[in-house]
Amino acid sequence: MAGEPGQAGLAAASRRLRPGPAGSQAQGQTQGRVLPRLFLFSDRLRLPDPRAAAARLPPGAAVVARGLAPAVLAGLAALARRRRLVLLVAGDGRAALRLGRGLRAGLHVPDRHGTAGLAPFLLARRARPGGLLLTVAAHGRAGLARARRLGADAVILSPVFPTASHPGAPALGLLAWAALARRAGRPVVALGGVTGANAGRLPRWAAGFAAIGALAGAPRRLWQTSHSVSGMSR
Repeated sequence: MAGEPGQAGLAAASRRLRPGPAGSQAQGQTQGRVLPRLFLFSDRLRLPDPRAAAARLPPGAAVVARGLAPAVLAGLAALARRRRLVLLVAGDGRAALRLGRGLRAGLHVPDRHGTAGLAPFLLARRARPGGLLLTVAAHGRAGLARARRLGADAVILSPVFPTASHPGAPALGLLAWAALARRAGRPVVALGGVTGANAGRLPRWAAGFAAIGALAGAPRRLWQTSHSVSGMSR
């Protein structure tokens, strides 16, 4: 795959996943919706414009748009349409519905902040079986329980490894991440310090990998001391 070596490494690792039963649903597919195995997250400080990174993603990968400027979001939607990417809007159900015309789209529900337009999105989703995707961020059991209540297609569980988004913050670690993921009852995607170098340490039944730096291709030295506000949409 063309593009930044770090992105290529994580994409290659995602292809080695073998989603299988974990919890009450098969990892990698729920209710007829095939889930992406790669999720690029935007970030207000580290990746405020994810279009260049998204242009290097393989078809079928997802971009989670968090707090993007309207013009950037519109351009990203056009790019997703051309590149056959999945576009998930974080924290705004109505925007997700608007963008869901003409491309694969959906909503990402943050763990620690509210989501506008959640009720209309859920109603529209029920009317479109196999259509709109719903992912939910989780950092522990409470987030997993909310994902089950909402009937999410997948959980983005973080942080599995130490991450530049929250320097010095404790990570779940491999054992705790896997234990939580097995209780999720739905596909679980790993986020937090995931790179092509360490992705192979995660269980092969994981539904996918999510990242900022590893998929953006930004040299670590440019952002390793930044204190990101990305927690607003996880």
